[in-house]
Amino acid sequence: MGKLEFIALAALLMAVNSLAIDIMLPALQQIGSSLGVENENHRQYVVSAYLFGFGLAQLFYGPLSDRFGRRVPLLIGLAIYVVSAFGIAVVPTFAGLLALRFVQGLGSAATRVITISIVRDVYGGRQMAEVMSLIMMVFMIVPVIAPGSGQIIMLISTWHMIFVFIGAMGTAVGTWMYLRLPETLDPANVRPFTVRSVAQGFAIFFSNRSALCYTIASTILFGALFGFINSAQQIYVGIYGLGVYMPVAFAAVALFMAFSSFINSQLVGRFGMRRLSHASILGFCALSFIWLMVQISGPQPMPFVIFIIFFALVMFQFGWIGSNFNSLAMEPLGHLAGTASSVIGFMSTIGGASIGAIIGQAFDGTATPMIAGYFIVSLVGIVFVLIAEKGRLFRPQHAPLSKDASISDFTDTGH
Repeated sequence: MGKLEFIALAALLMAVNSLAIDIMLPALQQIGSSLGVENENHRQYVVSAYLFGFGLAQLFYGPLSDRFGRRVPLLIGLAIYVVSAFGIAVVPTFAGLLALRFVQGLGSAATRVITISIVRDVYGGRQMAEVMSLIMMVFMIVPVIAPGSGQIIMLISTWHMIFVFIGAMGTAVGTWMYLRLPETLDPANVRPFTVRSVAQGFAIFFSNRSALCYTIASTILFGALFGFINSAQQIYVGIYGLGVYMPVAFAAVALFMAFSSFINSQLVGRFGMRRLSHASILGFCALSFIWLMVQISGPQPMPFVIFIIFFALVMFQFGWIGSNFNSLAMEPLGHLAGTASSVIGFMSTIGGASIGAIIGQAFDGTATPMIAGYFIVSLVGIVFVLIAEKGRLFRPQHAPLSKDASISDFTDTGH
């Protein structure tokens, strides 16, 4: 498999998760009406149930993939994802839909954890950050086209067909992976799947200050993104009355994030993950603060043009933060990539979904709770980055080599 095909397949493996969220956002109102959901904020549970299943299962896929390889657990996860999607298409109750969404998240977790483990198997250091940025750029195509695809499906059919489409896409990506992706786990890195071994792997992760703090910072910032996803339909349709044009606004911001990821892939080799991500989180915080002040002091609602400009600028910063923070957290843990990816995925998804649920449920008919959430999480994120870097930003950092690490684990040194 060539590099371009590898990037495309890895991006699509991760994108089946995004697809399961973004494509059905335009259908939330119809899902609620069809299944008798009276409280409009309760429609957000369709997203939250999936995210909690997605986060919980990540704890298990990593250790499993460190023991049995990447291919088999990934294929099992994709099978669960596909079967659940087809089941949701015929479910008769809202409670049943939420249960199947949780199960679908359990399956989808494999695509996140194991795909990142595969990338770490093949690349390290700045090269991993570069490849992850390119993967994220391709990955961001899904938020660009998914809501519009969901809207088109709604125009010609019912919301049930959206989940049939999700199942079909999962089947196609799984088939491609089965036919073309070889096993990437180095036999020397195989770890036994025992309670002691798994606990030891978790202990190694939690005792690594850099990995832990960058994961917490990433978790908190993902909470802001999940908060927007929960509130997107209410903000774009309820406040700004975009109606069927909601996917256009969603796609515009996603394209900006994809452009950001592409720029990051071009610059990270020259400037390093730390310099780019540290500048981005400071920019994220500053822009969120200005955005919040304009929201509080200006007319209500904020003019849509101003809202979307601020939102796009903030999410441009996010495009530089996500892949770099993830690479920095994985950087010293290449010898247990699956377990490390599990813990990172579990924390960032469960923690982010919880923060996002709080922000989403605070929706009061205005965009103020979401914007305030963005500013608050950026402040807390900066604190954890400072802890990770012992109070100093923008510096390349040498890390001592352990007997289990390789030179490629510590290449963000500028040398």
